Parts: sequence; C-alpha cells; structure tokens
Amino acid sequence: MTTQALVSEIIKKQSFLCIGLDVDMSKIPTHLLELEDPIFEFNKAIIDATHHLCVAYKPNTAFYEAYGLKGWKSLQKTMAYLNTNYPEIFTIADAKRGDIGNTSTMYAKAFFEDLAFDSVTVAPYMGKDSIEPFLEFQEKHTIMLALTSNAGAFDFQTLTTEGKPLYQSVLETSKEWKNSKNLMYVVGATKASYFNEIRKIIPNNFLLVPGVGAQGGSLAEVCKNGMNSQIGLLVNSSRGIIYASSELDFASKAAQKAQILQLEMAALMPEK
Repeated sequence: MTTQALVSEIIKKQSFLCIGLDVDMSKIPTHLLELEDPIFEFNKAIIDATHHLCVAYKPNTAFYEAYGLKGWKSLQKTMAYLNTNYPEIFTIADAKRGDIGNTSTMYAKAFFEDLAFDSVTVAPYMGKDSIEPFLEFQEKHTIMLALTSNAGAFDFQTLTTEGKPLYQSVLETSKEWKNSKNLMYVVGATKASYFNEIRKIIPNNFLLVPGVGAQGGSLAEVCKNGMNSQIGLLVNSSRGIIYASSELDFASKAAQKAQILQLEMAALMPEK
C-alpha cells in the first residue's frame, strides 16, 4: 500500500485508528474455545465489527508464535481474510525484527511476501545493514522503533550521546539510509512531550503511536504535537478495544470502544 492510499483512507474514514490484534487465549470469550480455530474466529469477529472505524490492524506476532504452528496458521488465516475482504486496510506485523544481511531479507520475505503485510516493525540497534533489506521492498513500509511507550525506554533511548538524546541520533541517521522514504517510526503516546522535537527531525514520516488507552497516553496531546499536513499518525489501541467484553457481545462492544476513539480522532483532524 502506498502512503497516499493510506492518507486517502484516513481522510475517508475520518480516522487514524490502528487496532492491535494481540490475542491472548486466556482472555477471549470462552464460547470461542469450542471452535476449531478460536484465535482466527476472534480476529474475524473483531475485524468485521470494526473495519469501518479504523485504517490499520496490527497483530503482535508474539501472541501467535506463543501457540506454535496453530498460532502461526491463525495469523496466516487472519491476514488472508483481511487482504481478501478489506484490502484497503493497512496491515502491520508487530514483530520487532532486525538482523544483518540475508537474515533481515528473510524476515522481510516472511512478512511482506508470504504473509503479505503492508509493514513490519523493526529494531534499529544493529544499524543500517539490518534495516535496509526491509526498505528494498517497494510499496512496503518499515516501522522502526524510535521512542517507545514503556518505562524502560529511559534506560537507553533518552541517554545523551554527543550532546543529544540517542533516539534523536537514531532518527537523524536513519534518514540517510537507502529508501528511507519508506520508513515509519514508533513513538509512544506516553512520550507526547517529545513529539515536537521528533517532528523537527522527521516532519513527513508516519508515526505509529502505541500507549493510548490502557497505558494512559493522551490522544489530544499526541495530535497537538505530532500531527502533520497528511495527519501522519497511526494511533494504536489493543486491549482497550478487543477485550471490551468477554461475553457473546464482545465484537459489538469492541466496535463501541473503537467508535469512541474514531469520533475523538475526527474532532481532532483539520477540516479539509
């Protein structure tokens, strides 16, 4: 999916909501456990109920890998269902991969070719030659960790190196990499005060923003400091939406929670 196609979908739906499909079998409605593939059936119901309210879905691959081959097959089925029925939706493999050379190429092939995701999250610690293999894929996006929403982000990401925080050096360096136009960045909603400085470095790239909802980030602050002329934000909510109910009405309750966020987003978007 091109960036312009994503922007068009955001404007059409008046939403920049990303829903995280982080499926924990201990939290899904118990009646689904009787089915052959509970994870897929849960995802399918959530997707059918919320697709008109969001522009992206983000399965965190750990929640599928934890269940072995069955979990991976559920992820494959979820992606096939999305790409067949809702091809306008932007898909994110939240895998946080990153390794040198051919290894990164194989990771990219797994997510971009086999599973047909539009994007994948990556960790930049190993540098240029761990990220550029992902960037070689046309009309695919690489979403690099920049400043994350967890408390441990302060262990390394904000340390001062050569007079500036490390995350700023990461952002500046990544702009020089081949096909860096295909880069997006993870910036946590709990770090909203940092968005102004981040936008000075990467004014045009999309930001994937976790941390709104269960982690307490402010949507208004994120938009005030992080929105650009193309909106430039994908704000993720996972638990706050998909686990809104553990009863038979779980999908409709998820839609209600998603709509609350969508309406807030519509109110924060500039008039066109």
